[in-house]
Formats: sequence, C-alpha cells, structure tokens
Amino acid sequence: MNRTEALATVKESIAGVVPDADFTTLGPDDPFRDALEMDSLDFLSFVEVLSERTGLRIEDEDTPQLTTLSGCADFLVAGTR
Repeated sequence: MNRTEALATVKESIAGVVPDADFTTLGPDDPFRDALEMDSLDFLSFVEVLSERTGLRIEDEDTPQLTTLSGCADFLVAGTR
C-alpha cells in the first residue's frame, strides 16, 4: 500500500465511524479524535474498521501512532510492506 492509498483508507475508515467527518480543515498532523469529536468507542470502532479493511492486526500499543492522518498512513504503509 502506498501513502496515497493509506490516507484514503484512513479517511474512509474514519468516515465509516463518523459519517459527517469534515477533512477539509484537518491537517495531516492534527490529532483527529478531538477535531472530529470522536469518543473512545468511536476510536475503537475506527481501529477495528481500519484493521478489517487492511488485514493488519492492530495492537493496543499501536494506537498512539494512530492519532493523526499522517501517523495512521505511516503505520499502514509500514505494516503492508
């Protein structure tokens, strides 16, 4: 998976949990949980959706890397090499 595909997958996964998510004002390094008003259950659902879409096993210790669009994309690119 390349970085463009990874970013698209991350945004689609977030939109699956937060259907009205507005990415136009969200920078790649902005923490998206607060910006998109995701609570802990929303974030857990996002991680599950992301794992299902990519086939990657995402452990609890991986979640600190999944706080920004850029961090998520980096995680996916590294995990799918």
